[in-house]
Amino acid sequence: MRRENIDQLVKVEYHQVVNCPLKDNQFSFFQIIYVICGGGFLKINNNTASYSKGSLILLTPNDQHNLEVIEHTEFLLVKFSERYVKDYKWNSINSMECLLYGASYLSGCILQNKPDVILVDSIVSSLLHGINHPDLFQEELTLHYVNALIVIAARNISKMRVAHVASNTDKRVLDIINYIQGNIHDPSLLKVSSIAHKFGFSESYLGSYFKKQCGETIQHYILNYKMRLIEHRLLFSDMRINEIVSEFGFSDESHLNKFFKKTHIVSLTEFRKSKGRIAMQV
Repeated sequence: MRRENIDQLVKVEYHQVVNCPLKDNQFSFFQIIYVICGGGFLKINNNTASYSKGSLILLTPNDQHNLEVIEHTEFLLVKFSERYVKDYKWNSINSMECLLYGASYLSGCILQNKPDVILVDSIVSSLLHGINHPDLFQEELTLHYVNALIVIAARNISKMRVAHVASNTDKRVLDIINYIQGNIHDPSLLKVSSIAHKFGFSESYLGSYFKKQCGETIQHYILNYKMRLIEHRLLFSDMRINEIVSEFGFSDESHLNKFFKKTHIVSLTEFRKSKGRIAMQV
């Protein structure tokens, strides 16, 4: 497996790819990929999703990925180190790196907020112009554009995490969400008693506080988030059912199937057969 590092905090590159052999790659930094034109498939951590013109994809440090180019593809690559994200003084985002790491659970394009599509296209055009026509203060301008893309990525990942959380919500609830997502594979740490103890709340206060901030109960959020990850495994990966059972801490395949059928009616295998091919084409 090829592992790549960068020798600077931020780096912007333009690439054209006609064909690309399938080989595993791994980076030590974040990377935003914007598809200028073309189409194909990108496999990230065993999850496969299609890409096309306008796709915005975020890779997090240590993600394993490879690329299958179907149509001649042009990319803008924005590479930035974890240290840059941690050290930069974001005005209103106290856990930017935690938000960005949420992308490791997702597949494909992260642009879910429609107004951001036009905004991203404009920023990409400006970055490309800077590459082709460097001018005075170009480095400073590039950093502003990159920061804008990072914030847009974080905003879209956040909207995928909790549907009803407000943009100015209490930082504590974002910390709770980060904790839940970071421990989603360990059922013992997802008990309300464990979360309440971690954040210094009583169980009853935690329940009412989370529902007021997010519009849903904390148990409902945990179940929905876990279900969404399981759906991704079924739709976009070749993981066996027993591997998914182990990953999410279920006692056996029967336990996972019972959990899954409460929402989907059908079994895990039936869901994968009926939806898997469609998902690969979305």
